[in-house]
Amino acid sequence: MAAAPILSWEGLGLNQGTHWLFQGLDLQIGPRDRLALIGRNGAGKTTLLKLIAGTVDADKGTRSVQPGTRVVTLEQDPFFTGYDTLMDFALSGKDAPPRHEVESIAGQLGIDLSRKADSASGGERRRAALARALASEPDLLLLDEPTNHLDLAAIEWLEGWLQRYTGAFVVISHDRTFLERLTKATLWLDRGAIRRREIGFGGYEAWMEAVYAEEARAAEKLDAKLKIEAHWLERGVTARRKRNMGRLEKLWEMRAARAAMMTPQGTAKISLGSDDAKSKAVIVADKITKRFGERTIVKDFSLRIMRKDRIGLVGANGAGKTTLLKLLTGELEPDSGTVTLAKTLTPVIIDQQRSLMAPDKRIRDVLAEGSDWIDVQGVRKHIHGYLKEFLFDPGMVEARVGTLSGGERSRLLLAREFARPSSLLVLDEPTNDLDLETLDLLQEVISDYDGTVLIVSHDRDFLDRTVTITLGMDGSGKVDIVAGGYADWEKQRKARLAGKPVQRSDASEKAAPPPPPPPRKAKLTYKDQRDYELLPDRIAELEAQMARDEAALADPDLYTKNPARFAALTASLDKTRAEKDAAEERWLELAEMVEG
Repeated sequence: MAAAPILSWEGLGLNQGTHWLFQGLDLQIGPRDRLALIGRNGAGKTTLLKLIAGTVDADKGTRSVQPGTRVVTLEQDPFFTGYDTLMDFALSGKDAPPRHEVESIAGQLGIDLSRKADSASGGERRRAALARALASEPDLLLLDEPTNHLDLAAIEWLEGWLQRYTGAFVVISHDRTFLERLTKATLWLDRGAIRRREIGFGGYEAWMEAVYAEEARAAEKLDAKLKIEAHWLERGVTARRKRNMGRLEKLWEMRAARAAMMTPQGTAKISLGSDDAKSKAVIVADKITKRFGERTIVKDFSLRIMRKDRIGLVGANGAGKTTLLKLLTGELEPDSGTVTLAKTLTPVIIDQQRSLMAPDKRIRDVLAEGSDWIDVQGVRKHIHGYLKEFLFDPGMVEARVGTLSGGERSRLLLAREFARPSSLLVLDEPTNDLDLETLDLLQEVISDYDGTVLIVSHDRDFLDRTVTITLGMDGSGKVDIVAGGYADWEKQRKARLAGKPVQRSDASEKAAPPPPPPPRKAKLTYKDQRDYELLPDRIAELEAQMARDEAALADPDLYTKNPARFAALTASLDKTRAEKDAAEERWLELAEMVEG
């Protein structure tokens, strides 16, 4: 018999002035539940967590809590203003945890709580907030992006603590590895409704596809507008899965090629290669060393970074990742050795600071300086179409930045920066505050980017899906250079610590499970080859036509002033969208044949 819930909501509703964010939600949390709370940015995940905690009042519904249940929240952005030290923060509140428990957990996390709160880093504040929450001995722990600002060692410690924890928890996180290791059930918040299934995050994507496919079949019986939406739901998810699998296969090939280059024989070939090979090197570090006082951050480090390389930097906070990043981009000079950058290198740096956009600005102002059109890497696009590429509703074009969630602001910043012409992308913790769909989108953008990418991240799954080379730092000055992602570096590091011979990553050792054997390559006919070459341009033309029609239909008075034109535009848009969908399906089939 299932245990009685320790907390439940019945008929939960929350009105946000112009609309209901939730209405009629029912949920129950058992005493040992390990729940992943999943949903798009802006779906209301953080708000729902606050409603569960009881810190936000609902407009409808009944909240029931089993007597004696202690509910503790780890907020995404805890409020440190007014506290002198991190310890003052950790011991604050009417239900402050015992000091000795706070000190014990702080010691395990490696944080000095005597540090001044106003000068503490994001990682130090996150550790202090964790010490406060975990030391409170909660029966129900609510975790909002707990891995943000934590390094890999702290994330792994937290995973171990939660695996031993005997209470219940609900977690919002973009860290797939964290969710897959810890969760046993999933709450999916989608379009104002909540679904629950007794599967951990590992089964979420298959469940989501099945739900969307069923909705699509049901909607086919309804009107044309719903048919279009249903087609997008079903096709958008499955097509992205296909594209991502193709990209992962391509990534594994790139890793294998880079592993071959990094052998002694491969290195000799490059150093003696043709001018063409040399011209593809965009950053060359030759025996660079950097010290701060008595501490050596980087010692005798050499690497030739080629165009289209995707470099991931990993290591504990304070190991020197940011220093190495600044050395490679020329922002910081080495004490010895040289760093040579290609003369044509045009960098775009997206760092952890999300404060570049004024809250009173409109999305249109941020992206296109008030215009309807935006130049994206030299290609002119309508702002409505570009917003859709980054998973925004085009109707939000007039929305103020201040009304967006933290994740939506991060997505808007990515959309703005990726539009700028560049040949080098520098991403410092790009996954913070992003939802899982946006992470998939970011993976696609990085994969399709024609330049070089440098990524500092603690998101293990994201690194395994995007980088060709991992630079691992342990704070001693030595930098491991591994062809592959985080899993490849971790395997090499553990083998070295165990005293075993280190095997170089190659094509047979993938960061992700290898795909099934590809089907025998089908020979492309002349028509197939022509379609494969011409369809991308045709799809771009159709997208431009759709953007023009959508812009015209955006006029709220069009239907009353000119109903005939409204009908004609609607019919044209439906026809163009159908043609575009068919063209994309055809191109995907041909691409799979070519990749096969």
